Amino acid sequence: MKVTEYFEQAGGETLISFEVLPPLKGGGMKAIFDTLDPLMEFKPPFIDVTYHREEFIYKQRPSGYYEKTSIRKRPGTVGICASIMHRYGVDAVPHLICGGFTKEDTENALIDLNFLNINNVLTLRGDARKFDGKFIPEPDGHKYAIDLVKQVAEMNKGKYLDVNIENGEKSDFCIGIAGYPEKHFEAPNFHSDLNFTKQKVEAGAEYIVTQMFFNNEAYFKYLETCKAAGIEVPIVPGLKPITKKYQLNSLPRLFHVNLPEALTKEFDKAKTSEAVKEVGIEWCIEQSRELKKKGAPCLHYYTMGDADTIKRIAEAVF
Repeated sequence: MKVTEYFEQAGGETLISFEVLPPLKGGGMKAIFDTLDPLMEFKPPFIDVTYHREEFIYKQRPSGYYEKTSIRKRPGTVGICASIMHRYGVDAVPHLICGGFTKEDTENALIDLNFLNINNVLTLRGDARKFDGKFIPEPDGHKYAIDLVKQVAEMNKGKYLDVNIENGEKSDFCIGIAGYPEKHFEAPNFHSDLNFTKQKVEAGAEYIVTQMFFNNEAYFKYLETCKAAGIEVPIVPGLKPITKKYQLNSLPRLFHVNLPEALTKEFDKAKTSEAVKEVGIEWCIEQSRELKKKGAPCLHYYTMGDADTIKRIAEAVF
């Protein structure tokens, strides 16, 4: 079933969903199941599976020179989605990214997803590779997320890259995109970023999942500005608890989010790692309760493999 259909069926009730990371190459599904098994009691209608772009490493050759080699550290998103659906009987939402894929690669991935009856996708540009400095698309790949949205929307109409294909099989993907309550870090300003989001909705995106945030007012303001701009698709808040003190610096740097002064003051009072974790969990619980009270369609938790923490939050909220 489509993500948006779950929202419609909920009749205003706030749903819950989780996002998991594929295991590192060489790992198995046990890590995924160990994360999700304790969380299935909350009956998530769908689970997101992230995808990560290939990375470059340098291998020393016998000659002494170094060879630049491309590797994928976390492959297997499509297979993981199929396994999740088989084990739990819930819909899985694979993340599709521009980086590292040609248009044909994307089309073939969509065909595989369609064959597996996976009919939800979250379309993202993806991050730049480490050391690239800026996002560099593959030759004959998409440069922007809106182009990826358009390709999925075209397949939903039965239109494929090969113009000789007539009466192609129409897919029925529900297309999600990312939203940024505090602005995408590459956008020149908030208005510009909002305009890009609107263009993606007009191209076929049906719902939005936000970047993590720690100040609910940023989300509520985002809802208002989206509505004023004519963006009326469901907007799902993405949430992540801070559980370690180093995240006070790493999260703003890596995800370009702001931490409220009130939150950082609470962390300053915490003198042990256990106390830091409690502050982060309680903050996320209060965030979640307010978002649920004000009618968020779904609370989407970035699990990062920490099932115990997410379970504590879910038990307090749902």
